[in-house]
Amino acid sequence: MIARIRIVLALIFVGMATLVLVPLQLVAMKTGLWRETVILRLWHRVVLRGLGIRVHVTGQPAAQRPLLIVANHISWTDIPVLGAITDVRFIAKADMQTWPLVGFLSSLQRTVYIERERRRKSGDQAGEIALRLVNGEAMVLFAEGTTSDGNMMLPFKSTLFGAATMAVAEGAAKEVAIQPVAIAYTRLHGMPLGRRFRPLASWIGDQDLASHARDLIASGAMDVEVRFGEPVIFAAGDNRKQAARIVEERVRAQFAAALREPEGSRPKP
Repeated sequence: MIARIRIVLALIFVGMATLVLVPLQLVAMKTGLWRETVILRLWHRVVLRGLGIRVHVTGQPAAQRPLLIVANHISWTDIPVLGAITDVRFIAKADMQTWPLVGFLSSLQRTVYIERERRRKSGDQAGEIALRLVNGEAMVLFAEGTTSDGNMMLPFKSTLFGAATMAVAEGAAKEVAIQPVAIAYTRLHGMPLGRRFRPLASWIGDQDLASHARDLIASGAMDVEVRFGEPVIFAAGDNRKQAARIVEERVRAQFAAALREPEGSRPKP
């Protein structure tokens, strides 16, 4: 009964906020009266509040531009988690653009849609991301290409790291900062999730988005850690595959550290 009440209240809260914020975002996009990311960050925070997700941040987003943020990927909730922290744009699978409501909301964030299965288009897709980077937008790349179960990371795909190569080509940018970021869901109601229960946060395979959101809300307060690492500087002549390996190693180390010693278990300085 309590879970049902929680679900209803969360839906009402997020729904009403969305009805107010979407028109404001459309005005911002058409007129430029205020930065588009102001409304976006507010909406992401509303979603997190509705889901009952608390975010703990270690480190900070790099101030340098161009900036490519590379993170592991566990759930669709990773998007509001990062979107609530800093001004970013996302790189998402092309089929998301056709999803009811989700596609519309993603477009309001000026998401870059990619088709990972069509390798012939990878150059064009990397080129669009490179253009956004050169224009000063911080782009988020979930380099695994899909979601994991929250206990382990999948190997990074290096293809879209080519955006960094394109950004520095022909002097468009002297260098690109590639920042490793680890996301780890660590606690439920203040208690460590552990290997058995971490998949509660994950969104894997063909699981329905609505049912996953419902289950998350019903489960109650969940904690997620976001750890920002030191950027890897990518310059002309650098190898994208090598850069991808270095970034993956750093994300893995940060991810393992967050699971091993989550926020709240570390002694206060």
